Amino acid sequence: MGMTMTQKILAAHAGLDSVKAGQLIEADLDLVLANDITGPVAIHEVEKLNKKTVFDKDKIALVPDHFTPNKDIKSAEHCKCVRDYAKAQGITNYFEVGEMGIEHALLPEKGLIVAGETCIGADSHTCTYGALGAFSTGVGSTDMGAGMITGKAWFKVPSAIKVVLKGSLQKWVSGKDVILHLIGKIGVDGALYRSLEFAGEGVASLTMDDRFSIANMAIEAGAKNGIFPVDEKTIEYMKEHSTKPYTIYEPDADAEYDEEIVIDLDTLEPTVAFPHLPENTKTVKESGVVEIDQVVIGSCTNGRIGDLRAAAKVLEGRKVKKGIRCIIFPATQAIYLQAIEEGLVQTFIKAGAVVSTPTCGPCLGGHMGILAAGERAVSTTNRNFVGRMGHVESEVYLASPAVAAASAVTGKISEPSELDNE
Repeated sequence: MGMTMTQKILAAHAGLDSVKAGQLIEADLDLVLANDITGPVAIHEVEKLNKKTVFDKDKIALVPDHFTPNKDIKSAEHCKCVRDYAKAQGITNYFEVGEMGIEHALLPEKGLIVAGETCIGADSHTCTYGALGAFSTGVGSTDMGAGMITGKAWFKVPSAIKVVLKGSLQKWVSGKDVILHLIGKIGVDGALYRSLEFAGEGVASLTMDDRFSIANMAIEAGAKNGIFPVDEKTIEYMKEHSTKPYTIYEPDADAEYDEEIVIDLDTLEPTVAFPHLPENTKTVKESGVVEIDQVVIGSCTNGRIGDLRAAAKVLEGRKVKKGIRCIIFPATQAIYLQAIEEGLVQTFIKAGAVVSTPTCGPCLGGHMGILAAGERAVSTTNRNFVGRMGHVESEVYLASPAVAAASAVTGKISEPSELDNE
């Protein structure tokens, strides 16, 4: 029986001709990632071992992005731990405030991960890099620590779900709507420890930003990873951002999939995930009147330049409704600068939004936008669990940047087309 994309990458990195679902393997790693929350845990465990040096100072990325700029004394100590370790080990890819970004947007932008590579990160949304045709997945801090000093990790080879995309996205519909639709269809455990492998002619219509958004939220369906085929758009992106050699893997014609799911992009509508699970989806048209208090646009899911352009297109010449807090987070410094140069930041500020330095802050209820009891937020982030963005009695509604921006204008969950006739 043939292999899927994921299985081929894992086989190559395990030094095997082939692998099959359920097989336990030890695979070489091309990149190991941690942040200011997960990094200190790994560092403290590694320091207990006799192994005093990392396996490769160029293949580790440490990105303090969650509680940065430092929220309080504890977060400052966490960042100092990571900073000191990076300095002591001579780690090349350490990115501090001022040059950093949200890790899952920053690493592809810096060209640190390309097609055919393997990456583990002590953050569940490490699966983002599947957009580039890489195998990437989140692990615990201790597994990440072991990866830092050995350059290897154990995996159980996942089986796969084939997601066939046909047609093309319509106006105001984006990759975020695709993944919310898929999670709504299969549930938060619908792909448990399986690979979500995207295919079909519809892939060509997706921008790289769309693909990053979709791969990012593969974990919200329980998947081990999400992965896209490598096409001209992927190659163009890698050539622009990286000098690393890449390897293109394609699934065998007889690759085995547990199931096949078809999504017609032509008929997809703006979609929202209601509290308190990403699977609790409705189209905006089905949502009814849901009044909100806050809008968050950004994160590792939707803080890229395409996302900011979509939000700006909606907010151009309009005002955030009185009483609504609209907070916008470019995902990296480079994206922030580009947004300034394109006039997007000016649009946001004129509309009554605030623009923040890159940080994960509000996404995990850390800082820069915490919700009080009874408040509701429309957010372009990836999770809406109880208490995710603040008080346990607050509510988070997940949506695309375009829907979030439209909702900021109306003060309720809205799609941009509602504003087109203004």
